Amino acid sequence: MASFTSPPTPRVALATYERAPDLAPDDQPLIPALAALGIRADAVVWSDRKADWAAFSAVIVRSCWDYHLHAARFLEWLETLERLGVAVWNPPSLIRWNADKRYLLDLSARGVATIPTTVIPRGEGATVPSLAAAEGWSRFVLKPAISASGYETYSLIAPLDAEARACVEHVTSIGDALVQPFAPEVPQNGELSLTFIDGAFSHAALKQVRSGEFRVQEKYGGTTKITAVPGVIVSQAAQALGALPVATLYARVDGIVRGDALLLMELELIEPNLLLGLKPGGHEALARAIAGRLL
Repeated sequence: MASFTSPPTPRVALATYERAPDLAPDDQPLIPALAALGIRADAVVWSDRKADWAAFSAVIVRSCWDYHLHAARFLEWLETLERLGVAVWNPPSLIRWNADKRYLLDLSARGVATIPTTVIPRGEGATVPSLAAAEGWSRFVLKPAISASGYETYSLIAPLDAEARACVEHVTSIGDALVQPFAPEVPQNGELSLTFIDGAFSHAALKQVRSGEFRVQEKYGGTTKITAVPGVIVSQAAQALGALPVATLYARVDGIVRGDALLLMELELIEPNLLLGLKPGGHEALARAIAGRLL
């Protein structure tokens, strides 16, 4: 009599960082959600040099929230996964492109409505005041081209005082930087985050700043809550994803509403908090999307 053996249980790594070795809280329910579909999922710190990445069928980049502080090493890690032939979602090519915020210029050239963005080459901070004046920006935001979670992000008012000039000098000494006009909609109305899973809209959240702040992250006192958004805004967010060369497993489209239009602030494709806990069945939906690609 012929004997049959069961196929091995698929195993995936949910990549995280060393400050959250067991994943960020919003990602942790993915493990039982995947287990319910017959997939073993392990939280693995992306920078752990002892990790056996070849043991996994796929790596899902999740709470790697320090990648911008170790950009070269992070990109080397992606290359390692590619050499091993391990599937990575989102794809490494997309992650590399998304790691540098000048991707906003690419999207703008493809017809996506984005916040106006100018790149300041490293060491050329002296050009920032004249640039802002030429654009008519009395208040503007300065941030590194490679950054996350509000890292080294400043709101500056012209004319720059000594403290503001020091900020400019510091940020532009780190690397290339971005200058963008300050968006008053953020403190007035909040910023929208629209989560997409496998290209399909899942849910939206409204992020609001605390009084006197312009950054929406919780570490700066910001709050986040589920919200309903008009279909036209969802369609505009989907258009931003449609401008990409490859499909995404997950994405978060962050922007402000100006008039009837969504103005893109960030297209988060690397390690966004997908706010799955705000959507009933959100973790299960992402688990099904992973299973659909894996099984």
